[in-house]
Amino acid sequence: MKPHIMGILNVTPDSFSDGGRLGSVEEAVVAARAMRAAGAAIIDVGGESTRPGAAPVAVAEELRRTIPVVAALVAEGIPVSIDTRKAAVMRAALAAGATMLNDVSALTHDRESLAVAAASDAAIVLMHHQGTPETMQRAPAYADPLAEVIEWLRARVAACEAAGIDRARLIVDPGIGFGKGLAHNLALLRGLDRIAVETGCPLLLGASRKSLIPAIAGAAPVSDRLPGSLALALHGATKAAAWLRVHDVAETAQALAVWRALNGPAAEPPPRRAAPPPA
Repeated sequence: MKPHIMGILNVTPDSFSDGGRLGSVEEAVVAARAMRAAGAAIIDVGGESTRPGAAPVAVAEELRRTIPVVAALVAEGIPVSIDTRKAAVMRAALAAGATMLNDVSALTHDRESLAVAAASDAAIVLMHHQGTPETMQRAPAYADPLAEVIEWLRARVAACEAAGIDRARLIVDPGIGFGKGLAHNLALLRGLDRIAVETGCPLLLGASRKSLIPAIAGAAPVSDRLPGSLALALHGATKAAAWLRVHDVAETAQALAVWRALNGPAAEPPPRRAAPPPA
């Protein structure tokens, strides 16, 4: 039973959760090995923070941060996704062996990215967003967040198909926290299964450690959001998410193992004990 786990590997100094934790290629590889061993199906390597308020990173700097890590992981046989909005970074990561493109702009930020994606055979994650990382949380507004996000994602799927990308390669992401307030995020989370059905694509949920957790449950620093992250992951599993993008791979894998056992085929009843012989 799905979902699969995508492990987050940020090689940035300023990501909202783990920026600056990995200072070298060697440290990144060690972290990726651990996530892979714990149950991650793929490792998502990112070199530009897209947290609310984040400033853009130059292409050369993003390449410097990510491509040596991608190449090192591929050399170890670890499947890699590249988390980027830039065509040049996509192209270099694909050449280094990445098999998935994860673009928070759904191939809209860089005019060349659609062609790069079309020329590859990589899986592609199309994420909904409103605004840019610098502005997206200032005043997000929707009349009907679920319907609007579905329609936007359907338009991006159609644009990809028009560019020659097979729908079978596409994955959609509602973009929790990317230009959304709490009410918008909750509407999307409640309708995850509808997003998957109406776009006709597998769904990725990336809600790990995000700010909706303290917005719901009370103030908690990023390091204390594991319980909420697991609740969101299991909700995603229940709502037909095909992928979960998470920071805490081992803990998520354990939670999913229990969830699968509870929701899989009914277990055989234990054998009945023979009646004791009469005294």
